[in-house]
Amino acid sequence: MSRQILTFAVVGVVNTATYYCLYLLFLNWLPYLAAHTLAFLISMVGSFFLNARFTYRTRPTWRKFLLFPLTNVTNFLITTSGVYVIVDVLHAGSRFAPLLASAAAIPVTFVVSRWVMLPKSIA
Repeated sequence: MSRQILTFAVVGVVNTATYYCLYLLFLNWLPYLAAHTLAFLISMVGSFFLNARFTYRTRPTWRKFLLFPLTNVTNFLITTSGVYVIVDVLHAGSRFAPLLASAAAIPVTFVVSRWVMLPKSIA
């Protein structure tokens, strides 16, 4: 399990970098919540395949792919709420808000993704 946690963290860094680059790109044309949502959805697909291959060493299936968004529901709700609070309530700016908001959801995302990718194991 420690290898999985480490690999999950590395995949998370790659996924976050991908998300953030897409977010900044989309921010040029879209409002910040739309940019956040679109970047999040695209990076989630990449995260599924990276986690299947490297973290859990399991074959990607349609079932897992369709369940994988469950791993990000909590992450999405926490980060979206955090982005909103940072930008609209604290008036701290939209450029770094997603990075600050995403840290709190990481442990929950790991537990749920392990349950989806390795359904016979105990998360």
